[in-house]
Amino acid sequence: MLSLGPEVPAALRPLLGDLVEAVRALTTPGAPTPVFACAAADLPPAADWPERLVLVRDLSTLAVSDGAGWIRQDTGDVI
Repeated sequence: MLSLGPEVPAALRPLLGDLVEAVRALTTPGAPTPVFACAAADLPPAADWPERLVLVRDLSTLAVSDGAGWIRQDTGDVI
């Protein structure tokens, strides 16, 4: 990732510097990151979120979208 160059106006440097650091933190997390959590009834359409992970609170399990359904990671069943 590029650093801020000298052509960046002084008034924008603090804001852009913060944004650069925030993006660096997202691309190389140094600690566990939050997972989207919801109830099974509130799961978004799996087709809209292929290869994404959610915590299904009321089932106490993680689920991964295969593009067709949400797959429970504890049993392998579709939610």
